[in-house]
Amino acid sequence: MATAARSLHLQGPTPSKPSNPSHHRLPVPSHLRPQRRRLAASSSDLTSFPEPAPATNGVHVSWAAASSVAAAAAAIDVDAATEAELRENGFRSTRRTKLVCTVGPATCGAAEIEALAVGGMNVARVNMCHGDREWHRGVIRAVRRLNDEKGFAVAVMMDTEGSEIHMGDLGGAPSAKAEDGEVWTFSVRSSDTLLPDRIIHVNYDGFAEDVKVGDELFVDGGMARFEVIEKLGPDVKCRCTDPGLLLPRANLTIWRDGSVVRERNAMLPTISSKDWIDIDFGIAEGVDFIAVSFVKSAEVINHLKSYISARSRGSDIGVIAKIESIDALKNLEEIIRASDGIMVARGDLGAQIPLEQVPSIQKRIVRMCRQLNKPVIVASQLLESMIEYPTPTRAEVADVSEAVRQHADALMLSGESAMGRYPDKALSVLRSVSLRIERWWREEKRHEALELQDVSSSFSDKISEQICNSAAKMANNLGVDAVFVYTKDGYMASLLSRCRPDCPIFAFTSSMSVRRRLNLQWGLIPFRLSESDDMESNLNRTFSLLKARGMVQSGDLVIALSDMLQSIQVMNVP
Repeated sequence: MATAARSLHLQGPTPSKPSNPSHHRLPVPSHLRPQRRRLAASSSDLTSFPEPAPATNGVHVSWAAASSVAAAAAAIDVDAATEAELRENGFRSTRRTKLVCTVGPATCGAAEIEALAVGGMNVARVNMCHGDREWHRGVIRAVRRLNDEKGFAVAVMMDTEGSEIHMGDLGGAPSAKAEDGEVWTFSVRSSDTLLPDRIIHVNYDGFAEDVKVGDELFVDGGMARFEVIEKLGPDVKCRCTDPGLLLPRANLTIWRDGSVVRERNAMLPTISSKDWIDIDFGIAEGVDFIAVSFVKSAEVINHLKSYISARSRGSDIGVIAKIESIDALKNLEEIIRASDGIMVARGDLGAQIPLEQVPSIQKRIVRMCRQLNKPVIVASQLLESMIEYPTPTRAEVADVSEAVRQHADALMLSGESAMGRYPDKALSVLRSVSLRIERWWREEKRHEALELQDVSSSFSDKISEQICNSAAKMANNLGVDAVFVYTKDGYMASLLSRCRPDCPIFAFTSSMSVRRRLNLQWGLIPFRLSESDDMESNLNRTFSLLKARGMVQSGDLVIALSDMLQSIQVMNVP
């Protein structure tokens, strides 16, 4: 099968195969191409949040396809939920913003994890602050099993606890409520027995020495607040001034005279001894990302990446730096450059800086990450009210909308999916709001005039970067249905994602781990496909396989790129 194409080949270190001139023809104009199916009208209504799609024996895809089609389609792998979305709504209606869900007691069962995957979860996060390693191992393996058996590509992110000051386990209770005016005791005493009510263990031995009467304690980024009223040896008595819910192992921030007390925190190591054990566990389990809490400088990121390389030869585990302290903001650019991605942990960050500064800092971080070609996750309290209630506040919807409008790569649920009463509904809200804001942005043709700085160092990478910049502009100007990129390590796909084109990006790779990692980046739909060195053969085979699964139609206009040949081709699906 010959492909109708117009090709532009840029000569790089690897010579490209010339196209056959007899195959060239002009693309079919957009008004003559087959029309794709549209989103249902209800999804555009921000006041109407759809119920999550139920999973019946898996996901809503056609497992009973004809045997000949199934045999052909088996040669290419794509996330099952994305495949269903493409079949139902077409290219333009696919969601670009990725969704990260924290798996906890409310969602740790196989059926619950599958429901999240069907609902659009791209990355499953396990928080090492809670649970033991056997519990986390079970969750990680449940996600892997789901991927293998049901055709998903959900990545796994392990989030380290960090060595900042935090509370203990609340004696095994899932939470505790602090009411206004109550007196609680924060103690460094170690005890093997259950602590009495209103006594909380603190992990930092110097806590009682460091605090002063009159200091304020912010719990979990300000979810509750206490004033220090008395010190008695290892015990610190505090009065609750802002009531709230206390969760096990919540972080504690000390404020004095209107500013955060940083001296002791600055002396604590970023990666604790427990974190190193957890990191070894994550490497052994083959997680896709490790998120490092309370990063202060690029040095710790570089150290961890070297350690991962030494412990696991050939490993491509990505290191995510969590920005949640004043120290991180001072060294922001160097941390972003050293990391494989960034998480804007607004809860703890908001406990160290004035609250009114959080929105502008979030925007600054998202913008800088895009400039430096690093994926960025906006996290913390996106839909906090949905831990208890089935619908979000409109202020929360506006917050989510702003993160999508800023073109953040991903949004993250924490307590909403880990311990909330409505995890599936919370995920459904993120999905529907993301889809609506993305569609509005495209309909209004609000192309952001962001001048992207060069990020490549080698000559070959510079060629790839220029090709991707040009391909994104061509995609917008020609109104193409999708960009296809064939990539071994994912780099060229990430460069395309950085440009934020109007259309989705189909990223084809032969590596399962690269495929999962690409699932964190904006606009990328990662496929696993065995590739050859012949670009035309790859394209013909891809078209045949995708048409067999009903994911593309004859006449669809695509731009195809390859990091092996460093070329651009514009063509219609035959």
